[in-house]
Amino acid sequence: MSFILIEVRFHGRGGQGAVTAADILAIAGFKQGYYTLSFPMFGAEKRGTPVVSFLRISDKPIVVRDEVRNPDYVVVMDPSLLDVVDVLAGIKKGGMLIANYPKGSEELKEKLKAEDVEIYTINATKMATEILGRPITNTAMVGAFVGATNVVKLEYVEEAIREFFEDKDIAEKNVQLVRKAYEYMREVCAWKE
Repeated sequence: MSFILIEVRFHGRGGQGAVTAADILAIAGFKQGYYTLSFPMFGAEKRGTPVVSFLRISDKPIVVRDEVRNPDYVVVMDPSLLDVVDVLAGIKKGGMLIANYPKGSEELKEKLKAEDVEIYTINATKMATEILGRPITNTAMVGAFVGATNVVKLEYVEEAIREFFEDKDIAEKNVQLVRKAYEYMREVCAWKE
């Protein structure tokens, strides 16, 4: 049996929920039976400034505690970050970028001059605004990540969200948003069940 260690880096802006996205996936992964670790990296950032959060999921105890320098996956929550942050820095060859981006994957791949990286886009801002009434994209990007990667099962993500959000109405709207983004990404990635 081989050792599994999955490393994810989230790029967002302060107030968008990049830390919450990593935490929800860590909770879901733990519920599924994995060891998980999620943590942010930021200083005195204010709302709207770039924020990075990290997630590790493994089938063995996680002893590495430093930032994720060579992620398997990168999740970008705000399209404006693509112009100010090197989101592909250190990504493993054959890795995957999942971005909240209103245009197609091919256009983003060309824009980033990405080679040896899979790129998938989703208009998470539009989805979040339609379902939540606000452009908070964290749970949409959680759904997109799970749909594109199959790293964690959707049922555990939904369970984690229901525990994370105390307000039942807000929790259910976020579950609905996760499902919509998940289904969209499953179709885009052409997953076969």
